[in-house]
Amino acid sequence: MAEQQKDHPNINKNIHPPIVALFYIAIAFLLGRFVQIPFAVPVVLRNIGFALTFIGFLLGVGAFIEFRKARTTLDPHGSVKNLVVSGVYGFTRNPIYLGFLLMVIGLPLNSGYYWGILIAPFYAVTMNRLVIEKEEAYLEKKFKEQYTGYRSRVRRWL
Repeated sequence: MAEQQKDHPNINKNIHPPIVALFYIAIAFLLGRFVQIPFAVPVVLRNIGFALTFIGFLLGVGAFIEFRKARTTLDPHGSVKNLVVSGVYGFTRNPIYLGFLLMVIGLPLNSGYYWGILIAPFYAVTMNRLVIEKEEAYLEKKFKEQYTGYRSRVRRWL
């Protein structure tokens, strides 16, 4: 029974990746509203922002599909039954978090704010430290060589 309770990443239960992404998006919008950058965002960059947001959404959908096929959980606090390495997981180990990163950049950019670009590295560091490193330690402990082989072939972000 005690072993089953430990079969999950050691991620703080108060850390929810979508909320972290929304926090950084909100910060970008607040900064955009109250701390003006003296360069207008051209229409082409606004369109790129929209495209990044859409690609980020598609990465999340692709990850969801792979998790459903593998019959395992999307919950970063839950117990993983199978290691997912197919589909979008063939080119990034964290397609959902990469999708959120693209949204952190894309949503503010599409709205005329550069702040998403400027705070994106802080989002990436936050996710690495609070979530990804803990997930990776859990997956390596649970799946051993299968995970280390996957980790050596596929990059964390891109």
